[in-house]
Amino acid sequence: MKRSLVLLASVICAACATTTVPPQKPAAPPAPKATLGQWGVDLSDMDRSVKPGNNFFDYVNGTWLKTAAIPADRSSTGSFQDLAILSEDRMKAIVATLAAKPYDQLTPDEKKLRDLYDAFLDQKQIDSRGLEPVKADLGYLAHLKTHRDVARAMGSIKLQIDAPYNLYIGVDDKNPDAYSVNLMQGGLGLPDRDYYLRDDKALVATREAYRKYLATMLAFTGDKHTEQRAERVYALELAIAKAEWPNAERRDATKTYNPMTVLALEKYAPQFPWAVFLKEADIPLKSPKGERKVIIAENTAFPKLAKIFAETPVPVWRDYLTVHFLSSYAPYLPKKIDEENFAFYGKVVRGNTQQLPRATRGVHLLDGTLGFALGKLYVAKYFPPQAKAKAQALVANLLKTYAADIQTLDWMTPETRKKALEKLAKFTPYIGYPDKWRDYSAYDVTRNDLVGDIERGARFEWNRRLKRLDQPVDKSEWDMTPQTVNAYYDPTANKIVFPAAILQPPFFDANADDAVNYGGIGAVIGHEISHGFDDQGSKYNGDGKLENWWTPTDRKNFEARVSALGKQYDSYEPLPGVHINGAFTMGENIADLAGLTIAYKAYHLSLDGKPAPVLDGYTGDQRFFLSYAQIWRGKYRDGALRAQLLSNEHSPGEFRAIGATRNLDAWYKAFDVQSGQKYYLAPDQRVRLW
Repeated sequence: MKRSLVLLASVICAACATTTVPPQKPAAPPAPKATLGQWGVDLSDMDRSVKPGNNFFDYVNGTWLKTAAIPADRSSTGSFQDLAILSEDRMKAIVATLAAKPYDQLTPDEKKLRDLYDAFLDQKQIDSRGLEPVKADLGYLAHLKTHRDVARAMGSIKLQIDAPYNLYIGVDDKNPDAYSVNLMQGGLGLPDRDYYLRDDKALVATREAYRKYLATMLAFTGDKHTEQRAERVYALELAIAKAEWPNAERRDATKTYNPMTVLALEKYAPQFPWAVFLKEADIPLKSPKGERKVIIAENTAFPKLAKIFAETPVPVWRDYLTVHFLSSYAPYLPKKIDEENFAFYGKVVRGNTQQLPRATRGVHLLDGTLGFALGKLYVAKYFPPQAKAKAQALVANLLKTYAADIQTLDWMTPETRKKALEKLAKFTPYIGYPDKWRDYSAYDVTRNDLVGDIERGARFEWNRRLKRLDQPVDKSEWDMTPQTVNAYYDPTANKIVFPAAILQPPFFDANADDAVNYGGIGAVIGHEISHGFDDQGSKYNGDGKLENWWTPTDRKNFEARVSALGKQYDSYEPLPGVHINGAFTMGENIADLAGLTIAYKAYHLSLDGKPAPVLDGYTGDQRFFLSYAQIWRGKYRDGALRAQLLSNEHSPGEFRAIGATRNLDAWYKAFDVQSGQKYYLAPDQRVRLW
């Protein structure tokens, strides 16, 4: 058609030489195409035979769900996994670049990255050495004679044994400018206490496989009668599981804040030698302010665990510590041990059929050990400044929208509203990567000493935290590396952090429609901001202090609303007989709902009163919600899904897409959701937080 019009104009000009044709403006170039679909959502993945009100997740992802195959070496596939694989590939590309450069041209950190990676990939060298690299450690554990010896081994930073008491250096919730010594329950070889206590058929089978695993790991050391000894180790872990708090209680910020002096702890749980344990970890028992205080989490479990400790014979503890040590170090030991470890934790627990390639596991090791040295190279190559600037603008917009929304809440009194706005004004966002990179100069890496590298890495990280114990808190520090596909909120610093790796499709795409970006990364940003106001984050003030700033009436109103939300999630049954635990997942569910609500309002504010265009027959509101369901796209193996339901505070992706949207009036209007459809909620049953 365009060629014909141009030709016709030429004929007219020839006949009328005196006619002047005005110069035509060149046609505008076509808009850049989004990564997914034309404008940010892959419409071919939808299943339009499903009514949105019956299952919005299936409506958006149903066709994809029917054909998606979980890779043999993965426990799931979907949006997060796709980005994780992309991040892995990029890290491997960085490592390949380091390998191609002359060694003497590498920086000190680059040499450490290359040496640690090469040491991990050298399977031939690892196999040829057998258990020699850990011979001294195994010998140490085999010769423990007293309970004091056992406690000392549990406190060893080098051994990295998950014991009944886990020690870490954190931030004091009621004095967020100070670091603290913290203790919490631990010590289980299975993912969660429910694996020991529930009678589900799948969990019973898992327990039986775990008993065999314990015996096999003990046999690697040359021990005899391992089946009987494994039974005693299992019985010990069962007793520990019975003493521990359930997950829903463990997330209560108020209940888990129990400071006391070491002397008081020795009186509170006297059957455990605390001074020996803490001394092995180099925790000074004196502070500049006097006797050292520790903060214990699940306080009522501590005397029970101490009693179990004292009543368990030392030989059983030796076997327990040996198995836990070998499990921790299995990836760095001969292939037969590594594969046995994967056969249980990878195959039985998570359902994978094969292990990740060694090269992929190698970059995971770098990410966990030298992550910010790797991250510095990652952002230089894969995260341009303009991406950071766009993300910063989105965060600023979401924060403004929250401020406007808080001022309109009909259930919040002026007194609490004032404090909420003060807290919001003190939020600090961090985008992409930290302003200050971590210093790894004190970490020694040796190419031909993998186990030593791992042990020195554990000691380096512990010493890095230990030496600042009585120093002011560095609130700019990151807990996630830039190449991590995730985001988080830190209540003690009142900050939100968005690593570079999550700031890409399907979450964020500079070429996508605005509605798609608000439904994607906008909802993620809103989610993290919302953690400052969820059932636990709301207990911290704007300075990061665990302190009540709510009126009793407002707190009561808020808790009534979130209780109703918890009951909704309790009703969801991702696996037969296994429901979501609404109390355990409460914080994440609140953040999903609140984040989606605020992102929707922010999207409409961005329109500045103008109507959103209709694209491919979809309105702006529809595209917003389609994008939200698309980011939670995922397919899980049963084992991995079971592990998530029992031990992870996040609901499965399907119910993150369903659970939040069904509480928003705008979703009902956008997709004409009617009464009688499965996930329809009457207006008075919809939970409205913001």
